[in-house]
Amino acid sequence: MSTAPQPSAVPQPPAQPEALRAALAQVAPHLLADFDRDRAASTARARAEVSAVPLRTFTEAWAVEVAIARHPETAARLRALEDRAGDVDDLGEARVIAAEISSIRSAAATEAGIRTADGAGR
Repeated sequence: MSTAPQPSAVPQPPAQPEALRAALAQVAPHLLADFDRDRAASTARARAEVSAVPLRTFTEAWAVEVAIARHPETAARLRALEDRAGDVDDLGEARVIAAEISSIRSAAATEAGIRTADGAGR
């Protein structure tokens, strides 16, 4: 199964909290409460640690979530895979599911301009 994203009417926003929130409101408004809760927690961690790392991590993670949500078929496939992963007993099937989840998330990170462990992205 191809994990290439389908064209989206909503462009990928820059990895900035307000731009990500605005895009999320259009493509996945059901995730706004999670976004706001995660943003508040990341801001509190950044203040406590006197570090920008929690905010950068938050922004990059949500840029990937927006990239996935912009493509409803991909988002639905990812949800189905994640649901199936919780129920699978066969190690081979678990590996196939994990590989496809990884592929979807990697493609979304690239689309969002986020550098991944393998060097893809920005």
